[in-house]
Amino acid sequence: MPRNSTTVSTKQQRIAQLAEQSPQMSFTSLAYLIDLDWLREAYRRTRKDAAVGVDGQTAADYEQDLEANLQSLLDRAKSGLYKAPPVKRVYIPKPGTPSRTGPIGIPTLEDKVLQRAVTMLLEPIYEHDFHDSLYGFRPGRSAHQALDALWQQAMDQQGGYIVEVDIQQFFDTLDRTHLRTFLQQRINDGVVVRLIGKWLHAGVLDKGQLHFPESGSPQGGVMTPCTQKVI
Repeated sequence: MPRNSTTVSTKQQRIAQLAEQSPQMSFTSLAYLIDLDWLREAYRRTRKDAAVGVDGQTAADYEQDLEANLQSLLDRAKSGLYKAPPVKRVYIPKPGTPSRTGPIGIPTLEDKVLQRAVTMLLEPIYEHDFHDSLYGFRPGRSAHQALDALWQQAMDQQGGYIVEVDIQQFFDTLDRTHLRTFLQQRINDGVVVRLIGKWLHAGVLDKGQLHFPESGSPQGGVMTPCTQKVI
């Protein structure tokens, strides 16, 4: 295991211990944990072959001067100078209904790295808060495990009804004030809260037109599932 992976794992374990010991505590000091080792690990966990964002930058481009780029990213994130670029909106077919499409937002590579770094701070906290029946986008959990749990529950209850519900345009109409209120019950670190706010207000580039929706959270970024599960 790379040294930075071990360092990050140790820090995450400490966060998890504090979250378990103090289930009502709001964390006011988290961003200091993000250092170069943390960003190196965030970069390692970031997909390198995914679609590029609005700046067209690839992983190969970024890696030409990786250490300097990560240092610059760290400095901007800590100082408040980081500017979240708009996400590039694309439309993909919805599972089971090929005739319908749904929007996803593609962040830039650097934005993905920073989102991953912040997610790595939040996951150890919320893993202790989430209900055990929640499986979506959780580390070490999968859709197959969710199906197994559903089957087991149905067998234990000797049958019953299973209802699938899809909330129309849920992500596009998400109340940001509501999200912020829930988030600050556990996260009150100024740097982290500001970064999440920047991502929510970064804007969307859709078919060449830049839009700034007043509600919602763009799907596609690694931060999106984590913040949406908070609600």
